Amino acid sequence: MSVHGQLLLRHHTPFIRFWLARVFTASGFQMLTVAIGWQMYSLTGNVLDLGLVGLVEFLPKILFILLTGHVADRFDRRKVAALCQCGQAIVAITLLLGSSTGSLTREMIFVIAFMMGTARAFEMPTTQALLPNIVPPGLFPAAVAASSSAMQTATIVSPALGGVLYAVAPAWVYGPALVLYLIAIGMMLSLPSQQKPLKQKISVESLLAGFRFIRSRPEVFGAISMDMFAVLLGGATALLPVFAKDILLTGPWGLGLLRSAPAVGALLMSIYLARHPIERRVGPVILGSVAIFGVATIGFGLSTSLWFSLATLVLLGAADMVSMVIRGAFVQLQTPDDMRGRVGAVNSLFIGASNQLGDFRAGVSAAWFGTVPAVLIGGFGAIGISLLWIKLFPALSSRDRIRDPLVGDEKP
Repeated sequence: MSVHGQLLLRHHTPFIRFWLARVFTASGFQMLTVAIGWQMYSLTGNVLDLGLVGLVEFLPKILFILLTGHVADRFDRRKVAALCQCGQAIVAITLLLGSSTGSLTREMIFVIAFMMGTARAFEMPTTQALLPNIVPPGLFPAAVAASSSAMQTATIVSPALGGVLYAVAPAWVYGPALVLYLIAIGMMLSLPSQQKPLKQKISVESLLAGFRFIRSRPEVFGAISMDMFAVLLGGATALLPVFAKDILLTGPWGLGLLRSAPAVGALLMSIYLARHPIERRVGPVILGSVAIFGVATIGFGLSTSLWFSLATLVLLGAADMVSMVIRGAFVQLQTPDDMRGRVGAVNSLFIGASNQLGDFRAGVSAAWFGTVPAVLIGGFGAIGISLLWIKLFPALSSRDRIRDPLVGDEKP
């Protein structure tokens, strides 16, 4: 992108509002997630309950997969996103009152986690589909990278901030999180939009349209499925506590550095891509980024040095961000506006499920073959996926530009 294009994005007021709304919402969510985990463990002292909280938060994404995308296409996306943020604000209020009065119970936290997961399940495909309504196609790849940087910034800073505030008092987490959500709601409702809401009423055909569209577009299907399988074969982060304690011989501080390293790499790459978006040879680049992800995973698995391990995880996060930004921009620009919500919902489910199953795959492989072999299997698997996809999806591997050919609002 030219310098002129960068300046356009930087001074694009609606995008700046959207970006800040994403920062505030993601920060509030990360702070609440950390606090809920601590609150649950303080109440029960049961590690299994922490895993169940994560499962309960993820469950709505599966239960409402067909409905979330339809809602994003059928109704005003700004209002849907604001309503989801209202739901998360209500969660913050409930936690604030419950912790202040000492009335929070284990069962209440599960219900609250399900509410927050439901709000996030509807919010994610809605905000993804909203971005193309705000910025012109020429600025969209840079906008995706900049939007991703908002999420990565929140992922790095907010959990630590939430932990520090929780150490003072739980109310010090829930109060600021509530304020962040309220600001995000105001910014979201102030956005302009060129969306043409779907007029088709809800039906089995309309609910399944996202799946059918993805399957009918080999390049879109190839991009989504490749990322899904690469993440599924990854899962090295699930084994970080084992590497930190038994292989790298470090303590909690080292584990904290290892956990933050991929996010640091992703943030740095998203900032770079926002200023220098990839405009040519996007097919080879996305395939290459998945291969580099695999190489970084292998390097981490073989490392016995904390600092080298940190470097490999930074590289892993950066490579994953390249793949994510190209896939996100490509899928959104190749999808008609009245289907972006449903396609985005399917995309979110695939990636979310592969994250969960990737951790499970890594744990099972570690139990069967050992910790290091489990990571190496994932790394070599990611490289194998990138090579296999060259054969299976030649249209993706030879793709030059994200927007060529431009689908626009063509009906599937």
